[in-house]
Amino acid sequence: MPSDLDQLLDMGFDKERATLASKATGSLQDAIDWLEKNQDTPIDELQAAQASSAANEEPPELKPGEEARSLVCEDCGKRFRSTAQAEFHASKSGHENFAESTEEIKPLTEEEKKQKLEELREKLAAKKATQAEQDKIDRKKNEQIRMKATKESQDIKEELAKKEQLKEMQKKKREKEEEAQAKKRVLEKLEADKQERKRKAEAEKAAREGRAAPPPVAQPAAPTSSGPTTSKPASAYTETRLALQTPTGRVMKSFPVETTLFEVAHTLEEQGLTVESFSTTFPKKIYDRTDFGMTLKEAGMIPSAALIVK
Repeated sequence: MPSDLDQLLDMGFDKERATLASKATGSLQDAIDWLEKNQDTPIDELQAAQASSAANEEPPELKPGEEARSLVCEDCGKRFRSTAQAEFHASKSGHENFAESTEEIKPLTEEEKKQKLEELREKLAAKKATQAEQDKIDRKKNEQIRMKATKESQDIKEELAKKEQLKEMQKKKREKEEEAQAKKRVLEKLEADKQERKRKAEAEKAAREGRAAPPPVAQPAAPTSSGPTTSKPASAYTETRLALQTPTGRVMKSFPVETTLFEVAHTLEEQGLTVESFSTTFPKKIYDRTDFGMTLKEAGMIPSAALIVK
């Protein structure tokens, strides 16, 4: 007849753990329960615990005639052949009420042992299947948590991207409005200069003919604080916008206020233009190559200026 240890080994249990289980319990079922309970405990801890228990508390020896009787748990009705079995049951279940019984527990037949062994194997298989299903559920939950975290992270990135895109659109819109206002001011100034030159010519003609000179042309009003461009000191500007009248057409460009006229000229020359001088019409001033070392700030071209390129 195979021992409990042999049957445990046949069921695939580790030899060291199976040996400890058979020593710690009094039946195959209890041994399997012990193995299940301690499956995650390191083997060295189990060995140390069993050695300490053996040194401090010797298991009770069977008394003469004890095999002919049995012990019964009055809490659940389960019967045991030995005191060791009853004590193991008490430690596992917490039951405390036991009594002696004159009823003899008949040994299992070979067929009953095979049947019980098969039941134990089915129980272990069912437990493994249940654990596998739980592991599957846990993996699914973890994947859902990971996907949710990934989606939330992606949503945050998309929201930040939308905000950056909106800021960029607002910046371009603001720059476009500022460019339109600057262009409008330059055109108004050019028109005023044209009218002033016309008035001067008429004044000179009137003087020659002895007539009264025409009244001066009103200059365009400077932008108010309620307009798109607010009034602020020149030192507060970091860029200036230039309306450059070239032989091939008008060019609008922005430059840092520390940009030199030489750098402005170089920018135009990269576009195929030859620059000998810059000039303003009001006030009338010419900047030739000897003046190209001046910055736009030093030349007073802040926050904008209209230059004729020659």
